[in-house]
Amino acid sequence: MNGARAVARTLLDAGVEVCFANPGTSELHFVAALDDEPAMRAVPCLFEGVATGAADGYGRMTGRPAATLLHLGPGLGNGLANLHNARRATTPLVNLVGDHATFHKQYDAPLESDIDALARTVSGWVRRCTDASTAATDTAEAVAAAISAPGQVATVILPADVSWSGGARPAPPVPPRPPATVPDTTVGAVAEALRSGEPTAILLGGVATREPSLRAVGRIAAATGARLLCETFPARLERGAGLPAVERLGYLAEGAMAQLDGVRHLVLAGARAPVSFFAHPGLPSLLVPDGCQVHVLATTADDIPGALGQLADMVAPHDRPVLPAAARPVPPTGALTAETAAAAIGALLPEGAIVVDEANTSGLWLPGATAGGPRHDWLTLTGGAIGQGLPLAAGAAIACPNRPVLCLEADGSAMYTISALWTHAREGLDITTVVFANRSYAILNMEFQRLGAPAGGPARRDLLDLSRPGLDFTAIARGMGVPASRATTAEDLTTQLAKALAEPGPHLIEAVVPALF
Repeated sequence: MNGARAVARTLLDAGVEVCFANPGTSELHFVAALDDEPAMRAVPCLFEGVATGAADGYGRMTGRPAATLLHLGPGLGNGLANLHNARRATTPLVNLVGDHATFHKQYDAPLESDIDALARTVSGWVRRCTDASTAATDTAEAVAAAISAPGQVATVILPADVSWSGGARPAPPVPPRPPATVPDTTVGAVAEALRSGEPTAILLGGVATREPSLRAVGRIAAATGARLLCETFPARLERGAGLPAVERLGYLAEGAMAQLDGVRHLVLAGARAPVSFFAHPGLPSLLVPDGCQVHVLATTADDIPGALGQLADMVAPHDRPVLPAAARPVPPTGALTAETAAAAIGALLPEGAIVVDEANTSGLWLPGATAGGPRHDWLTLTGGAIGQGLPLAAGAAIACPNRPVLCLEADGSAMYTISALWTHAREGLDITTVVFANRSYAILNMEFQRLGAPAGGPARRDLLDLSRPGLDFTAIARGMGVPASRATTAEDLTTQLAKALAEPGPHLIEAVVPALF
C-alpha cells in the first residue's frame, strides 16, 4: 500500500468522510486513493478558499472534521482567509497540503514555497510527513488534534514521494483530548458575583451558544437578572422560538460600550474579554467598562456546558428560563430595503433552517426579524475575513442534507468566492442564496466616516463603488448552473423567496437594495 492510500483509509477510520478538494500534480496519488475509498465523499471546488470555507461549514454543523486537499503553498495561500475564519470559529478541520517530492525541493522549482510557515499562521497543529511508513500515523494524530477541545485546524503536509511510495499501512484512530473540567472553586466564585446584586452580564462564545448551555444561562438570567450576550460573530448560534434569547455584542465599539455600560461583573463562558475590531480615534480598544470585574468561568478548551449547568444549579435551582413567544413579521410590501428584506426573510424562515449570515451592513435588521421564528442555526463571519458565506453554506448543506440552508450574502463579499455557486449546483445542494446588491462596499463608507478621515474624492468613490460596471448576479449564477431571479420590490422578494425555499436544490435571488452608507 502506498502512503496516499494509507492516509485516505486512516482518515475514514477516524471519521473523516468528506474531502473538499482543489488538487494539483503533487496530490494526484491521493486523488487516485479516493477511488479505492468510495465512502469518502470528494467534493471539487474551483478555488481553494471555497474548499476551506466549505470544510469550516461542515465542521461547525457536525462537530467532526472534513478534509481539504490543497496544492502546494500557493493553493494553501488561496485558502488562508477562510482557514483564518475556521481558526476563529475553533472548527475541527484537517488540511492535506501536497508538496514537491522530498528529493525535488532542493531545485527550487517554480511552485516551491515555505508551506510550513504558511500553515502555522492558521493552524493549531502542523506536521510534515517524511516517510510513507509513518504518514498514516501522522494523519491519525492530525485528526485527534483537530477534534481535541476546543477544535482547531490541523495541517498535514504530504510530499509527492511520500504519497506514491510503498510500505505504508493505515493507522488506528488516536483518542482526542477531552475538554477540561472547570474547578468547583471557579464556579463558586462566579456564583458569588451573580449573587452580589450588582449589574452582571454573561458573555457567551464557543459551544455556549448551543442549546444545553443556552437553557442553563436562561435559568441563571431568570434567577439573577444577568444580561445575556454572545460574541459579535458566533460560530454557531442556536436561536428561535423556544430558546432563551441572547443578544449579540455590537460590531461597532460605540454599540458594544452602550450594551456593557454600568456592568460591574462580566462573566466569560467560552468568550474572551471584548475588544474593538479596529482602533478608532478617541475610542478604547478594550471594551470592558471601567470598574467592571471580569470573571473567566470557562475557556473554549473547558467543559462549558458542564460549568454552566453546575452554575445554574447553584444560583437557580428552581428557576426556568424566560422563553420568547413565537412571532413573525408581516410579509412586507413596497420598496425593497435592507429592513423590508429582513421582514420578508423573517416571515418565511423555514423550520430547522441553517442561516449563513454574511449580509454585513444590509443585515442590521435580520436578528430582530428572525428572533421569534422557528428554531434555526445562525452561522456568522467569525474571523471577519469576507468571502466566507457561499463556501460556508456549501459545507453546511453537505453536513445536514435534510435541512434547508439560507445564505444571506453581501454583493462585494460574494465576489470573493463566487465560484462556490458552481459547487452548489454540481452537488445539488439545497441552498437559497439572497445577495444584497447595494453596489457598494458600504461598510467601508461607514468606517470612512467613523475614522474621521478627510472628505473623500475620486479615489474613495472609485475604490468603494461596485456599480461601474454593475454586477449581474442572476447572469453569474445561471452561468454556473444555479437558477436565479432579481427582486426590486418587497413583494418580489417575498414571492421569489417562497418559491426558492419550496423547491429543492440551489437558487439565487439578487435583492436590489439601497446602500445604508
